[in-house]
Amino acid sequence: MNLLSAKNLSHTFECKLFDDVSLELDEKESIAIIGASGSGKSTLLHILSTLLKADEGSVTLLGEDVSLLKKNKLAKMKRDSLGLVFQSHYLFKGFSAYENLEVAALLANQSVQESLLEKLGVVECINQKVTELSGGQQQRISIARVLTKKPRIIFADEPTGNLDKTTAHDVIKLFFEYVELNAAGVILVTHDEDLAYMCKHVYRLENKELVKVK
Repeated sequence: MNLLSAKNLSHTFECKLFDDVSLELDEKESIAIIGASGSGKSTLLHILSTLLKADEGSVTLLGEDVSLLKKNKLAKMKRDSLGLVFQSHYLFKGFSAYENLEVAALLANQSVQESLLEKLGVVECINQKVTELSGGQQQRISIARVLTKKPRIIFADEPTGNLDKTTAHDVIKLFFEYVELNAAGVILVTHDEDLAYMCKHVYRLENKELVKVK
């Protein structure tokens, strides 16, 4: 089943970032987007995940053209079906790590899974306040929060930037395991080409074009 279909996307800020970009994501697939800083990778991810509207082109998520969705239906799709992971983790600082996961679970009508916490290595710190955690621990809690929602599509923007190489590889493998078990998909933006090439498909954004390199 197709999860995401982007057609002929173009976007400009002060200058043209990219033009006529198209992309498809199916169930159980992983896509990495690489490219130089400033090439528009994060902007493209924001468009694909509905955080930003493209100047031209269309995005279809789970069979729905997002430009035609009413605000409440789009909000429901974001809440229930899309998972966004950023290098900045955006956790609730007044809460413990576990309370952050409980909020996500409650909103998505899911439960916090002990096995997920074990795989991410956060069991020992799960009851600490977010402000007491290291950057790497906060990032792994952020990833756990997203996976607790059980999204159909994961959008990850430099999700391993605060992690050491071994942990980063473990996180990417966890994404792959998740999409396989849940008929989901993941789109990853990263500067780390070793991580990128672990994905099924790899695209490079350069010279305003999205070029498939794997």
